[in-house]
Amino acid sequence: MKKERRQEHDLEAPLFPGDGDAGKTAAAAGSAYALGCSLVASAISIIYGYNRGVMSGAQKFVQDDLGIIDAQLEVLIGATSIYSLVGSLAAGWACDRAGRRRTMALSAAMFFAGSAITSAASGYAVLMAGQIVAGVACGFGLVVAPVYIAEMAPAASRGFLSSIPEIAGNSGILLSYIADFALADLPKSINWRLMIGVGAVPPLFLAAATLLAMPETPRWLVLNGHHDEARRILARTTGDAALADRRLQEIVASAQESSKQAVSGKKEAHPSSTSVWRDMLVRPTPAVRRVLLAVLGLQFFQQASGVAALVLYAPRVFNRAGVTTQSAVLGATILIGVSKTVAIVIPLFLADRLGRRPMLLTSAGGMAASLLVLGFSLRVSTVADADDAWWAAATSVAAAAAFMATFSLGFGPVIWMYGSEILPLRLRAQGTGIGTAVNRVMSAVVGMSFISLYEAVGMAGSFYIFAGCAAAAWLFVYACLPETKGRTLEEMEALFDGSADSPSLTMQ
Repeated sequence: MKKERRQEHDLEAPLFPGDGDAGKTAAAAGSAYALGCSLVASAISIIYGYNRGVMSGAQKFVQDDLGIIDAQLEVLIGATSIYSLVGSLAAGWACDRAGRRRTMALSAAMFFAGSAITSAASGYAVLMAGQIVAGVACGFGLVVAPVYIAEMAPAASRGFLSSIPEIAGNSGILLSYIADFALADLPKSINWRLMIGVGAVPPLFLAAATLLAMPETPRWLVLNGHHDEARRILARTTGDAALADRRLQEIVASAQESSKQAVSGKKEAHPSSTSVWRDMLVRPTPAVRRVLLAVLGLQFFQQASGVAALVLYAPRVFNRAGVTTQSAVLGATILIGVSKTVAIVIPLFLADRLGRRPMLLTSAGGMAASLLVLGFSLRVSTVADADDAWWAAATSVAAAAAFMATFSLGFGPVIWMYGSEILPLRLRAQGTGIGTAVNRVMSAVVGMSFISLYEAVGMAGSFYIFAGCAAAAWLFVYACLPETKGRTLEEMEALFDGSADSPSLTMQ
């Protein structure tokens, strides 16, 4: 049985097969189809990243043009995360009811509206309204892309494909930094509006592509009784009709088993939202409880490490480090965007080879070390004389870039991949929504308190706190997370079940 399963995985595995292997060539054609679907779905992450990063460089010009004070700015930036919490919770319900594909189109429409309203704002109230709409859109985008890709991807290439949204998100952040730099010299009443308004264009194309070209996921189709359509999509993603039939049987069996566990002796083809919440939060099985601990813990530590502080306030951090000119500050901000985007390509190729745990452990360790160096260099910059200030500033920029790079090795992309693949099918959409909600709460806490925090404990002290959180994240991964490399989505619940056969099953 294990041999047969391994052979099926091998059929799915190659995105780039060797010559002369017809089976692997067919499987690669299916993986290429899944890759195409993943790339389209990841466009929502580019839009999310752009919306997330653009305020980093635009905030100074917004303040100058509209007369906004720091306290209002903290609330404005934090509002995006708070309302993305609302969006992430609603997105799980929408994914289950309307489908993954339609939910993605709805997210794109909201991104368009949010960017358009924000860029046209003439005062703080309208600015906040635009950010609220954009925040809800962010919540939708963070949930639907990982769920869609996890359910479309073959098991052996799921790590590769599931890394794409995070790469896309970082590319969006980098593009926003570049736009901020390119438009900074325009009049202050125009430059920030263009920076934000550019983000309204891509959602129009994504909404059209989503509705006209993208298929629905086989697992959602099974849950809603469309087995023939699910078989057709599986045949395209596996490249093998017989394998598609076996995968369909596994998905149907998994859906039926989830329904049996949810309602004793009673099968639910269309599980209600109430029963899903009950199964996750009120009466979870031991396996589901462990899955939720893993999902929520990863999302908490991702934001507790302070990544939002650098994404949203990098120019302020570099100013405190001694980088004074506007062009130098924005140039340093672009550097950390490049570091984050380049490094995130690494998990794309290694997550399926090395596994999820090694990537997460390496990432957390590197984050803790680089944050300590950043805190130390910021401390030195406050007391150094003019001759020594340059190296403190340079070290601060280098440490910030190193933090972004190590973050991107694991805690950027891998937590989304890990969370979306370990949740049982019946709970996947809303479970991903709960995890994303925790992520957004922590992001809002960091975004809305960072200015107040560094004014209270100093800029260096703030990053020492973040370093402690990164060290705690390393301990959490080491103690609580099993390896999931190479397993099908239908095998995950057994992996987290306390009755699993051997330690090697859980902590390879």
